[in-house]
Amino acid sequence: MSQTEFSKDLNPTQDEFAALLAESLAKDDIYEGAVVTGKVVGIEKDLAVIDVGLKMEGRVPLREFSTSGSSEIKIGDEVEVYLERIENALGEAVLSREKARREESWNRLEKQFEAGEKVTGVIFNKVKGGFTVDLDGAVAFLPGSQVDIRPVRDIGPLMHQQQPFQILKMDRRRGNIVVSRRSVLEETRAEQRADIVARLEEGQVIDGLVKNITDYGAFIDLGGIDGLLHVTDMAWRRVNHPSEILNVGDTVKVQIIRINPETQRISLGMKQLLSDPWEGIEAKYPVGGRFTGTVTNIADYGAFVELEPGVEGLIHVSEMSWTKKNIHPGKIVSTSQEVEVQILEVDSNKRRISLGLKQTQDNPWEVFLAQHPRGTEVEGPIRNITEFGLFIGLEGGVDGMVHLSDLDWNRAGDEAIKDFKKGDNVRAVVLDVDSQKERISLGIKQLGGDPAETIGGFKKSEIVTCEVIGVQENGIEVKLADTDLTTFIKRSDLSRDRSEQRPERFSVGDKLDAAVISLDKAARRINVSIKALEIAEEKKAVAQYGSSDSGASLGDILGAAIKKSQSDDDSDEEEQD
Repeated sequence: MSQTEFSKDLNPTQDEFAALLAESLAKDDIYEGAVVTGKVVGIEKDLAVIDVGLKMEGRVPLREFSTSGSSEIKIGDEVEVYLERIENALGEAVLSREKARREESWNRLEKQFEAGEKVTGVIFNKVKGGFTVDLDGAVAFLPGSQVDIRPVRDIGPLMHQQQPFQILKMDRRRGNIVVSRRSVLEETRAEQRADIVARLEEGQVIDGLVKNITDYGAFIDLGGIDGLLHVTDMAWRRVNHPSEILNVGDTVKVQIIRINPETQRISLGMKQLLSDPWEGIEAKYPVGGRFTGTVTNIADYGAFVELEPGVEGLIHVSEMSWTKKNIHPGKIVSTSQEVEVQILEVDSNKRRISLGLKQTQDNPWEVFLAQHPRGTEVEGPIRNITEFGLFIGLEGGVDGMVHLSDLDWNRAGDEAIKDFKKGDNVRAVVLDVDSQKERISLGIKQLGGDPAETIGGFKKSEIVTCEVIGVQENGIEVKLADTDLTTFIKRSDLSRDRSEQRPERFSVGDKLDAAVISLDKAARRINVSIKALEIAEEKKAVAQYGSSDSGASLGDILGAAIKKSQSDDDSDEEEQD
């Protein structure tokens, strides 16, 4: 309803009057939900009476003014208040100082947030997960992780103190503001670090304070910026833990090794201030020389020995013992033990020295050879049985091997090895000793004479008498009469006649004649053949009783030869009678 309409009706309703009043107030920017300027016209107990104009007054509790930063208000002061309602049941305006301050703060904070500016606030309460901050009327949340760069155990000194914050998030609709004190400190710290780093140079020697110690090094305060002193740069010698050298609070002299301009990380060193013990190392520790050192560390692959402070060498597990193989170094040496070592190799560029422990002791294979020349009989227990022979324990902690081929003269090795078992005490003959390869070759069959030496008494094509000792599908095994030699006659050598090449026609114990067809003294082998004997006899008969052009058949010739042989036998019997 407009004023013109109201003038036409001198008796408006209550709603018409309220609408007319709101229309009048709106013209002067006074409306519900607005922040208006009022004047304190009176103070009644704990309330301040404030005139907001247009003959409207409202009452605001004095406590709402206590957080404004002023100690108190007095009559005549002008203040900004939030107009919640134009008129309540008492005909007074409903005002709020707190809401006015909140609206003012939100408007200001939104502008600062968009501009990326810092804001000032006061931490006044602790809540779950963090703290509440008064940003001059607006309440913000400060997460616990955003209080400081490092965790803060006691928040007390930071409470109720004006300090800067950075707004991380704002949501006016939900009334949420999240701030950070940490980001302000990091920014300030970054600026300080940049200034300090700009004044530092690589190679510069400065004093620092040990601020913190970790397993891998120590952080040194260089006056507003920290540098890392790695454990490997504390001393030339091996340092197991930084606490062996430093304590928190110590003042140390360090050298700046490296500065990373991007990350502003500073690497420090202490050993760089001392002379390098590796200079001229080859002259001090020549290859082949023997020195005494202290075991500083033991690993699976060997033991580290300190020859002097800052100079360590490694005894590889393979160079620790002549006889103890596949054993952990800790079972041979112990930490802090003094040992004599021999220099095997020196690499000054890689700062490595290879050491030998077993080289300072006598080579047990050389000692064994000196005490047991080739051909000496030895005795020991069978330590192991493998697919290629026996290992026998010998004096001096060394082992000798009997190959399958040196177990028996007459039997195959895989058959002869079945006669032995682990733990048996056996005798053997030393065949060969190779101290470089750490090998000792032994023989068991050499304890007896070599039956193959009798091969020298035979000659090729000689007729020998044999005894059948075994019948197999592919031939027969025979033993030469009056010897220990055995050999095998193949099926094809059992007869000239193919129909007679049957092993089953022989029995164990049968005696037969055969001709020597080959001799191999090196392999200790003699081969005989019944077929060769038959062919030789045939040739002999042909030569004596006929020829290819005589017209006589082979049967006639052989018959005559046999008849002549029988006749000779009968004559021999008559002479004996």
